[in-house]
Amino acid sequence: MPSIRPYRPSDRAALYEICVKTADAGGDATGILSDDDLWGDLFAVPYAERHPDLCWVVETDDGRAIGYIVATDDTDAFYSWFRDEWWPPLRERFPRPDEIITREDRMIDYGYTRMPGIEPNAAEYPAHLHIDLLPETQGHGFGRRLMETLFAELTRRGVTGLHLGIDPNNAGAAAFYERIGMHRLESAPGGHLYGVRFDTAG
Repeated sequence: MPSIRPYRPSDRAALYEICVKTADAGGDATGILSDDDLWGDLFAVPYAERHPDLCWVVETDDGRAIGYIVATDDTDAFYSWFRDEWWPPLRERFPRPDEIITREDRMIDYGYTRMPGIEPNAAEYPAHLHIDLLPETQGHGFGRRLMETLFAELTRRGVTGLHLGIDPNNAGAAAFYERIGMHRLESAPGGHLYGVRFDTAG
């Protein structure tokens, strides 16, 4: 029976693999981009590097990581670090496009535009997360358990709220977040945002 445990540095390669295999609205995105690692470089591994204490993985009995949740408790601080420390070494691999034409162009430009203040919901919902589960992990309650684990830790830290973004084509993800008590937030065209507030009194 799979179990949830804290992230370890040895899980880094698995984060890249799980991220790309779930990146296309929950489906396998292998080969969609010229470099499969870009998914993980944007949406998984920097969180594990910056906040390993806010990352958990689902591990099988034979030691394979088959799902994860990664997060930051302070979006603006995370984006400052991302801009100043994480993204600069990747600029040679991912030059900024002159025009935003393809999906890959949009993703690379996303890396260049992370900065404090870019997310208008960060003041009220300062934390944000990414969660991905391989198909073999889905439908067994691990998504809910990962979310509850993170929510409990953020509440313990006194974080007032959390937001996350999803692909508008991922109807299953939207239904899941609504089932666990999250609600839609205002978002830019082409994306859906959900948020939840935490009761930190006491």
